[in-house]
Amino acid sequence: MKKFIETISNIWKIEELRNRILITLGLLLVYRFGAQVVLPGIDTTQLSQLTSNTESGILGILNAFTGGAFANASVFALGIMPYISASIVVQLMSIAIPYLQKLDKEGESGRKTKNQITRWLTIAICIVQAPTYLYGLGALGVPDSAFVLGKGLDFIVPSVIILVTGCVFAMWLGERITDKGIGNGISLLIMIGIIATMPQAFLQEFVSRTTNNTGGLMFILIEVIVWFLVILASVLLVMAVRQIPVQYARRTASGGYEKNVMGSRQYIPLKLNASGVMPIIFAQAIMFAPSLIGRTFNNTAAGQWMEVQFADIFGWAYNILFAALIIIFTYFYTAITVPTNKMADDLKRSGGFVPGIRPGKETADYLDKIMSLITFPGSIFLALLAVLPAIVVKLMDVQSGWALFYGGTSLLIMVGVAIDTVQQVNSYLLNRHYDGLMKTGKNRKVA
Repeated sequence: MKKFIETISNIWKIEELRNRILITLGLLLVYRFGAQVVLPGIDTTQLSQLTSNTESGILGILNAFTGGAFANASVFALGIMPYISASIVVQLMSIAIPYLQKLDKEGESGRKTKNQITRWLTIAICIVQAPTYLYGLGALGVPDSAFVLGKGLDFIVPSVIILVTGCVFAMWLGERITDKGIGNGISLLIMIGIIATMPQAFLQEFVSRTTNNTGGLMFILIEVIVWFLVILASVLLVMAVRQIPVQYARRTASGGYEKNVMGSRQYIPLKLNASGVMPIIFAQAIMFAPSLIGRTFNNTAAGQWMEVQFADIFGWAYNILFAALIIIFTYFYTAITVPTNKMADDLKRSGGFVPGIRPGKETADYLDKIMSLITFPGSIFLALLAVLPAIVVKLMDVQSGWALFYGGTSLLIMVGVAIDTVQQVNSYLLNRHYDGLMKTGKNRKVA
């Protein structure tokens, strides 16, 4: 405890770090305040049914990502997800569109142009999603009497403008946190939204266990212990890397390279889970399709079965397909985000080589083989983590809202963002010759 207090004191002594943390906290507070501001023209006293309908299922996940703004019919109801969707689309389009590939090679100017394209695409997505959200409020349990101005254009048009502006403002807050604060701003906004729904979810689980005589405080303690073990496993997944040894030839006095074993040795860190949470996001987007197909063909026995089975995110059929899609998308996203050919070319140009492997194509093939080998256990682990909420619901009878924090996108985002933020704070401390927040900054090695 004394060591922790000393570390906090060291953080406060570094003026730049202190200012960045205060700016980050201030902007996050603004975002949380905006999540409570309801759209003009909606009676807040009649939103109870909307809140109850978004406590579980896919709508519960969307509500968690927006920090409850979705269920509040808030000005931030769309959250930051349109920006995330636009970023994914631009990243995937970079594979096929030469213009975007050219921007990737132009350095800082290309990155700025690409960010601008992402912003415009975000606005386009918001313009589509905002009316859909407004017209869908009735289906989610908001009565017509809650719309004080009715559902005419005099309500829809201003509300669409407000929702689009709210998303753009949230995007701006995230970028300001990244530039002026600490950590990745967009990721922090998502994480703070997820954390905001956690106390209510835990309180519901606590009340259910203590009032319905379904385990009491002892079972709550077991659930918390299991939850911490899952967090530990998630940290290991995020931090685990396979280190590929690299030997660099020593430069001679004539400017050439002397290729001998006496050169400096370094490592290429290949992450066990190089794709992060993206496979889960991709798979979750596709999992809307089976239920929709079943609803379209509900006049047949197969259609009715699909509609029932894939509407339950804690059902076995849903989660088996979900896990299979995550494994597939893990390989796909790793293949497009880990350029082994480029890594091998860069290594060759810098005079480096993997011991026992020829530079060039053989190095690229070797790196690709290693990535394939370590991606398999990584994808299995990621799939198990994604379906763990369904497992705890079925085996431990955990409330659906609290079960979402046992795995999936929510837990991985919280763990990943927390580790990234701590590492940034740690780097500030170490640069000023203070002890860091962590005993070591090294990643966990995997064989």
